[in-house]
Amino acid sequence: MPVIDSTARRSTTVRFVDTNVLLYAISRDPSERAKAARANALLNEHDLALSIQVLQEFYVQATRSSRLDALTAEQASLLVESFLRFEVAHVTVGVMRAAIAAQRRFQISYWAAAIIEAARALDCAIVLSEDLADGQDYDGVRVSNPFRDG
Repeated sequence: MPVIDSTARRSTTVRFVDTNVLLYAISRDPSERAKAARANALLNEHDLALSIQVLQEFYVQATRSSRLDALTAEQASLLVESFLRFEVAHVTVGVMRAAIAAQRRFQISYWAAAIIEAARALDCAIVLSEDLADGQDYDGVRVSNPFRDG
């Protein structure tokens, strides 16, 4: 399970996965059945990457007591461990600085900018996310909403 920092560079077609993909994968909400199926199909692919931030957000949201289908801490921890099969970007000082600059430049939240910059650190050209604007290009990192039809 490689963990990549912002100094590592390589050419890739790997897609970066945002937290909402992981959360849909565990959803038992009947109204999210199509999104859950799509998320699980994506997670069965091998050309994916994510970041420490995504894993942290997943753990916190998946175990939130107000969530109707909340996971136990143990269940969420096991899933986080399983997601380590993908490349994982560290949130480094370089990524943080780039995210601060991207927040200002693109007028997006810091957290969205940190997702974009973690993807950039792994040379991912595509971020799979429902939370960011579908089709938006952030200076070479493009958002694709994998749920736009579901």
